[in-house]
Amino acid sequence: MGSLGAARKVLVERITKETKVQVALSLDGGKLDLLPRDNEFPSSFPKQDSEHHASQNSSSQQIWIWTGVGFLDHMLHALAKHAGWSLRIRTLGDLAIDDHHTTEDTFLGLGQAYSKALGDRKGLQRFGDAHAPLDEAVGRAVIDISSRPFFVGDFGFKNEKIGDLTAQMIHHGLQSFSQTAGVTLHVDVLKGDNDHHRAEAAFKALAVASKKATAHVVGKEGEVISTKGVL
Repeated sequence: MGSLGAARKVLVERITKETKVQVALSLDGGKLDLLPRDNEFPSSFPKQDSEHHASQNSSSQQIWIWTGVGFLDHMLHALAKHAGWSLRIRTLGDLAIDDHHTTEDTFLGLGQAYSKALGDRKGLQRFGDAHAPLDEAVGRAVIDISSRPFFVGDFGFKNEKIGDLTAQMIHHGLQSFSQTAGVTLHVDVLKGDNDHHRAEAAFKALAVASKKATAHVVGKEGEVISTKGVL
């Protein structure tokens, strides 16, 4: 992985006493195999070939996400769609307690998959930035595929919850993603009155910034995009 045209497709599983997370990711879209071992998840979970609030299939992308937290599914769906990924996520979490471990571990698993899919990180654009509007809201994201995990976020949410997701878990989730993905990440919301719009604008901005940063630079194949000579 890491060379122009190589498949950037991975499966990651993260299992703890609190959660079971499966993530299948293709950074360049396309076909993804179904997640394994359906029998280890509750029968109440939707089938992977079913349509639900966070699933979408086209010739270029396959997206299917189920965490048990609807608004989290919605944000991950937006992230995958606008980043050009194919993405399958299935999380069984301790939602009887709250949404903390489910959100945190889902983002940790996604970050692990992202890092693994990037491979040796050679020949990448490395840096990406984007603005994305949603009606009155504008999100901004800047990413550096640096192998130096760092996150700064400023969302300005007004309410404790957005749908069934605790609002502060968006900050913590993206911080968790940056740690396992090995990226420097800044995400903020410049304006917006509606918390749903603010969150979605932020995730869409991140998606576009990531798509730029993970693109291969023609003519730079095999090169490390760093003065240090290593990422």
